[in-house]
Amino acid sequence: MECIREQTEKFEEQILSKSATLAINSKGRKIEEEKCPLRTDFQRDRDRIIHSKAFRRLKHKTQVFLSPESDHYRTRLTHTLEVAQIARTVSRALRLNEDLTEAIALGHDLGHTPFGHAGERALNNLFGDFTHYEQSVRVCEILEKPGGGLNLTYEVLDGIVNHTKGEWAHTPEGKVVRISDHIAYMNHDIEDAIRAGVINDNDIPKDITEFLGDTKTKRITKLVTSLVNNSFESDIKFDSETQLYYDKMHDFLYESIYYNPIAKAEESKVEGLIAGIYKYFCENPQKLTDEYKTVCEDEGVERAVTDYIAGMTDHYAVTVYNEIYIPKSWEV
Repeated sequence: MECIREQTEKFEEQILSKSATLAINSKGRKIEEEKCPLRTDFQRDRDRIIHSKAFRRLKHKTQVFLSPESDHYRTRLTHTLEVAQIARTVSRALRLNEDLTEAIALGHDLGHTPFGHAGERALNNLFGDFTHYEQSVRVCEILEKPGGGLNLTYEVLDGIVNHTKGEWAHTPEGKVVRISDHIAYMNHDIEDAIRAGVINDNDIPKDITEFLGDTKTKRITKLVTSLVNNSFESDIKFDSETQLYYDKMHDFLYESIYYNPIAKAEESKVEGLIAGIYKYFCENPQKLTDEYKTVCEDEGVERAVTDYIAGMTDHYAVTVYNEIYIPKSWEV
């Protein structure tokens, strides 16, 4: 009798697009494992990511606004969930492999630093050649389950490492996640910026709102609809006019939000904070936790300290810095 996983794999062959990535055709894992009787390999990868420590830490990592006071600003975790929702919608409409899409989306930012891209830039300046997408793969291959990693499939790791820029993923599902990531952050970062008073609705160029919509929901719907209607096989794309306004909105975000001195006011402090932690642990590697001491022995002090800092939440990084550099009050 066929197990449930085998039934699911046959179901995929029957209903998915000819360009979809079938679980049964996966290139597999670095370390071969016995198949799960219930779940396909991509479903199993999704579950491993959700149950990882790195995934849980995303709830306390900055998306754009550092240490926001309101409960409604995005964190790296809520961003990840929004990307997964958009990507699944697109994949389902295109009859791609929704399980693979979801696994890539949920894992794409596992290696992101505290304090968002400000933290990423700080670590790159210190360690050199540091990117959050490569660190995400490192989390999946090495750092989770100290030394063992999650042993994910090739297709999931490929989608994660190629989700930002440069080479595109080698699966249509990975390409969907890359564009969905942009759709998600471009729209929710505008909403958060309006909530923060950094911009207001009228600051968004009128030609963008007239074409894409004057609300987050309308814009996402417009972009997703264009993506679904204009993608074919592994060619995932908008129509040319939507692409034009997508690019205009992208440029507006960078000019008005990402480089805005109000939104970035606290970021100047991030480099000093991370540099201070980095210097201390490079000089005192014996103070690292056991899992990073192993990395230290295998790959050197700088690599271990970089991994340690990259895994920190915003709050934990501040706490560690304070414990190292801020004098404690005497208690009577």
